Amino acid sequence: MSIEKLFTQFTYKNLTLKNRLVMAPMTRAQSDNGVPTKQIEEYYARRAAANVGLILSEGTVIKRPASKNMQNIPDFYGTEALNGWKNVIDAVHKNGGKMGPQIWHVGDTRSSADYPIGEMEKASTMTLEDIQDTIAQFAASAKSAKDLGFDVLEIHGAHGYLIDQFFWEVTNTRTDEYGGKTLKERSKFAIDVIKAMRAAVGEDFTIIIRLSQWKQQDYKARLATTPMEMEEWLLPMKEAGVDIFHCSQRRFWEPEFEDSDLNFAGWAKKITGQPTITVGSVGLKGDFMSAFAGEGSEKSDLSELTRRLDRQDFDLVAVGRALLTDPEWVQKIKEGRNEEIADFSAESLAVLY
Repeated sequence: MSIEKLFTQFTYKNLTLKNRLVMAPMTRAQSDNGVPTKQIEEYYARRAAANVGLILSEGTVIKRPASKNMQNIPDFYGTEALNGWKNVIDAVHKNGGKMGPQIWHVGDTRSSADYPIGEMEKASTMTLEDIQDTIAQFAASAKSAKDLGFDVLEIHGAHGYLIDQFFWEVTNTRTDEYGGKTLKERSKFAIDVIKAMRAAVGEDFTIIIRLSQWKQQDYKARLATTPMEMEEWLLPMKEAGVDIFHCSQRRFWEPEFEDSDLNFAGWAKKITGQPTITVGSVGLKGDFMSAFAGEGSEKSDLSELTRRLDRQDFDLVAVGRALLTDPEWVQKIKEGRNEEIADFSAESLAVLY
């Protein structure tokens, strides 16, 4: 197994990363009433110090009444929360890291009976005024990311949250311009969000979007069932201003379509010509949904990952649970200290270390 490619430099626009390894966004919900704490700052800074090439924050929400479904999910608006994020990015930079916030709206995904108060926002029932304000708030958070000194930003367009609910025919039954029978038509909301965020940060700032076929509501769901449908979905987002596609799978090694072993990130790169990030059980044998059932996972080797990276299927590799269990996972991989890497324990989900 050759890991050399994992530790080569990556450059795109004004972004230069020292290696190809990305910390995947992972919800921690430990920011006090939406404000990142000193412990959050230290959590991200610890990984920057241990050679992670790019850190993507847990999902941070925009200024909308129902943008979050747990009280301690971090905000990305308001003086207090943004001051907290300024401390985070300064600490990451001090430790030699690069970082971007993942900007989020959970949509109709209530996680408890009593939070937030009132109904969740649904793709099918939001008014046009709601939609326009939501787009404006995505743009406002994008501008804040750049103003605070973050290196990139990521839009959360995956996993059955609001943007994804507009993509999906099951949750988007609108009959106006934000609905439609085709995936391309239902992508208008995402396109308008991307355009607004691009206008807010300018042309040189890197924008990533995280996408998935599967939904937390339906693991077997598929938006694009053919390469042509994927082309009609992804190319308009590229034209609107997306630089990097972060392609979420439960298991990165699974092929996206028949007659090719390319995974989602491989197809996205082939279709758009843009850099892509692969993710999904990197370094582990079990997929991440098992963690929420309290299951651990044994570590696995990276031979299949490096084979695909050497073939240039994708450009960057996002690592989730392995970096929760061990902040020094990247450094240990680089130094060949594989025997020191622990298996993933589900208890790590509750610990902020």
